Amino acid sequence: MDRSGSFNHHTASNDSQNSWNRDTGFGANDRRFAFSRQASSKHWQDPPHTPVPINSDDSAKPLLSRNMSSINIPPGGYFASESNKFFSVKDNSGDKLSILSLTFSILENVRSGNRYMKRLFLMISLNVLYSTAELAIGLLTGRIGLVSDAFHLTFGCGLLTFSLFAIAASRSKPDHVYTYGYKRLEVLAAFTNALFLLFLSFSLAVEALHAFIQDESEHKHYLIVSAVTNLMVNLIGVWFFRNYARINLVYRKAEDMNYHSICLHVLADSIRSAGLILASWFLSLGVQNAEVLCLGLVSVAVFMIVMPLFRATGGVLLQMAPPSIPTSALSKCWRQITSREDILEITQARFWELVPGQVVGSLSLATRKGTDNSQVLEFVHDMYHELGIQDLTVQTEDA
Repeated sequence: MDRSGSFNHHTASNDSQNSWNRDTGFGANDRRFAFSRQASSKHWQDPPHTPVPINSDDSAKPLLSRNMSSINIPPGGYFASESNKFFSVKDNSGDKLSILSLTFSILENVRSGNRYMKRLFLMISLNVLYSTAELAIGLLTGRIGLVSDAFHLTFGCGLLTFSLFAIAASRSKPDHVYTYGYKRLEVLAAFTNALFLLFLSFSLAVEALHAFIQDESEHKHYLIVSAVTNLMVNLIGVWFFRNYARINLVYRKAEDMNYHSICLHVLADSIRSAGLILASWFLSLGVQNAEVLCLGLVSVAVFMIVMPLFRATGGVLLQMAPPSIPTSALSKCWRQITSREDILEITQARFWELVPGQVVGSLSLATRKGTDNSQVLEFVHDMYHELGIQDLTVQTEDA
């Protein structure tokens, strides 16, 4: 009786497993498996493990079993909960974000952060005070130009605040939701700053064209005072981030992109204010179309200094091939891998930058039957590791 019951239970398990295999396209003798050489946050110090193919024999336990529909993560063991503490997420409140708690978290990160975070917070505070004063004066005196400039500065402060938030949030460790961590927030913040500056360049070009067609160049003293004050505030920001003032900067980390975008933001605003001052001075000297010329030059200058950053951040977000690795080197690895007798072909090969300095790769290989997959994986990993690809996932499949 016991033997019969055990047999029935074993048969039911096999039937459910075979049914699952038919639904997912895997057979009983399928030897495909994925193998990643990127250590997890818990196993960084562990020695590399030899991958074991998926067999139907239960005595050999594979690294990942195909009859598992999900991977259970031990509570508090695999990923850290620093991000939950940063975002102040509470389970009993339905995962609602508290704005007040988030503000205090950012201030706490600024207090304990590096000098660039403190400088950025000081610069944002100066811009907020200045834009508030400019808005109040513009509303009291009825100066539309001051109100418009105040809104422009307020929007810029919002972008800089997002950059500050990205710096603070990127210090959080990976969790069960964002398994790669929050470093890409800094790339997103840099892309947002670059997009805003391109829009600023376009708006300056339209303003110059409108002044040329309508000939509405006018010497406004209150705007000149505003431009001079704004220039002084932005020059402080340029001095704070002067180490990132180069146009074609080599990005080694995600924060390099963010700091570079902040520097270009305040630099573009400085160029804009300087252009308005020069236009006013030329107009006072009687130079015709001085505003058109100055605004046009400022528009071109802003576009030229921002476009390299826009391309770099857009390439990372679109998962473009990593620029740090030459295409010829990837092609050479491809040829060396396919030249092995036990490898028939490479079906898929994808490489991209998660953030600057961290390259991710995915590779699918078709191997001959009876091939020692562990040797193939070691060979492929060593080939791409020399190129700087730290996170490589290799999948093998018998042809």
